[in-house]
Amino acid sequence: MTSFTSPLTALTFDLDDTLWDNHGVMVATESGHYDWLDDATARLDIQRERMSERFPLSAYQERRQQVAQREPLRRGDFTWIRQQSLLEMLREYGLRPQDAEDYAAAAMEQFMIFRHQLTPYPEVEAMLDELGQRYALAAITNGNVQITRLPLARHFPIAIAAGELLAPKPDARPFLAALARLGSTPSQAMHVGDSWREDVLPALRLGMRVAWIDKHDEHRGDMPAGVFRLTHIRELPALLTHLK
Repeated sequence: MTSFTSPLTALTFDLDDTLWDNHGVMVATESGHYDWLDDATARLDIQRERMSERFPLSAYQERRQQVAQREPLRRGDFTWIRQQSLLEMLREYGLRPQDAEDYAAAAMEQFMIFRHQLTPYPEVEAMLDELGQRYALAAITNGNVQITRLPLARHFPIAIAAGELLAPKPDARPFLAALARLGSTPSQAMHVGDSWREDVLPALRLGMRVAWIDKHDEHRGDMPAGVFRLTHIRELPALLTHLK
């Protein structure tokens, strides 16, 4: 049985929907980069119908699912899946192969601009400043946010992009990679995240403690040993003080 008596020396954090509300970010990103591509291809005047008429946003979303099913090893690499989907649709729309590659890449550059227009919860910066003085910190994300493009990067010298490693959570490998780079054992670390499947279960199986951000009020019953339910990231410092 896992013992949770070791003192905590390290914290690993999920990013999306843990340190910020990601829903609005993704809505703006999804429509923003696709609208950009629709306008850009309309200026080429190669078709009577616009790209968005031939391939509405729903078709783009469906194509991503098809690509992920076809390439299961890349299913967690969301950037690659998006760009591959755009490339295929642009070719079918009538662009020459090199032009299709160029426009798909340019659309993904726009995607990344929108993707990083996010605002962490107000408490996050000061909280990480304080926690960074007491614990080694790392980020583990399935998303395609590049932490180095955010001011929060200064808090996370170690950041694991699990999808790009082709081992998205709940795979244990991104957790193990973070722990190895932190120089920590699972019993000395706590993972903080909002997903029961992708954060809580894999971390708990490794023997980590878990602060579960139950933002959707999914469960109020008894928690497994080592799992601590929070409703918001702002409650984390009080939990850590309690665990001392």
